[in-house]
Amino acid sequence: MQKQLTEFYLSQLLDCPIYDSLGKIVGKVKDIAVLWNGGIPKVTGIQHTSDKHKMISADCVLNWDILTGVKLENTREQLPIVDIRHEELYIGQWLLDKQIIDLNGSKLMRVNDILLSRREQAGKQHLLLIAADVGMRGLLRRIGLEFLVRHWENKYVHWQSITPLASRTGSLQLDKDKEQLRKLHPADIADLVESMDYKTRANFFKALDDEQASDALAEMELDTQVEIVSSLDGDQASDLLENIPPDESANILGKMPEEKSNVLLNLMSLDVSKELKDLMSYEQDSAGGLMTTEYITFPGSLTTEQAIIRLRELATDEKIIYYVYIVDSAEKLLGVLSLRDLITANNTAKLASFMNTNIISVNSKASYHKIAKIIHKYSLLAVPVLSEHGILLGIITVDDVLDFLMPEASVSGRMLKHLHKHTVKRWE
Repeated sequence: MQKQLTEFYLSQLLDCPIYDSLGKIVGKVKDIAVLWNGGIPKVTGIQHTSDKHKMISADCVLNWDILTGVKLENTREQLPIVDIRHEELYIGQWLLDKQIIDLNGSKLMRVNDILLSRREQAGKQHLLLIAADVGMRGLLRRIGLEFLVRHWENKYVHWQSITPLASRTGSLQLDKDKEQLRKLHPADIADLVESMDYKTRANFFKALDDEQASDALAEMELDTQVEIVSSLDGDQASDLLENIPPDESANILGKMPEEKSNVLLNLMSLDVSKELKDLMSYEQDSAGGLMTTEYITFPGSLTTEQAIIRLRELATDEKIIYYVYIVDSAEKLLGVLSLRDLITANNTAKLASFMNTNIISVNSKASYHKIAKIIHKYSLLAVPVLSEHGILLGIITVDDVLDFLMPEASVSGRMLKHLHKHTVKRWE
């Protein structure tokens, strides 16, 4: 029958003597390895020499005891020395004093100590990693001052909620960790990345899959976006820029050295490259500099039913659509419809018959102050940007204006930004 768990800390185990079956000392605990593969992390080996590639297999441990030392069932000559495997990591080296992601709180935490638990089975003791101690008490414990704060509560992040930022290969390589990160909102990943140092930030970002990377990048502050893109190789950077909203890409490229931005533009498709160059030609604080070219257009000849069917076809790609824009074959804006207009109209009615032709718009040179006043006055979620001939050039969303007017409110702006990732679609 399994006995009650006994708990202690890694800091208390390190430097404990290791004894063989004859009671002879064979070394001290320099570190312990755990198997990190999705289940509760189990200690699989003990590093007892300076050779980090070799360790004593934990299978031969009879007793883990921080007071009397670690007892083995073999003599020194018969010790099972094994190589550390790819899916194992030394927790002292890769967790202690390192940053981890607390997936529950979506934030970075520093590991000050590690809570371990032993259980006895078949005459042997097995050691498990239970939690990371991220509180001040854990730090004071390591320097022998825990007695001063024994009334403080320990602050733990349990193993199910831990994603290490480093592994033996220097990045997130474990499928479990990547799967855990997929549960986080892109804005949370963006916050995590922005709180990392440069090296950690670059390695972490490169480990994300394409969708996560593009979604998270679109949520970050501009300076961080530029830093991330600059840290990637040309193909990775250009692919990433093609997968985020064009206005975001244009802003990033506009902040990079001209030589570097030209290299990335040349790696993109001709259509995307031209679109981004056009956006970059506008002043940053003008309507042209703020607008995105992601919106939905329909011809006025479509019926309500046809338009709704086609919007449903876009549902897998679009997050939220507030307006659809009615244009002619030359992309001249003829009218605007809200989703409410669309779903309350007669199914057989042509869009042109009930579209709003009293269009509130701005030109590409309009200042952000003017745009903000218009959006506020008419309670708009987006305003179209037109050329002097009435051609639809793009739209400006309320969150883009908020970000520009109140950079200190960028967190609030980011909460809205994920709602506006619409792809330009033209339906004939």
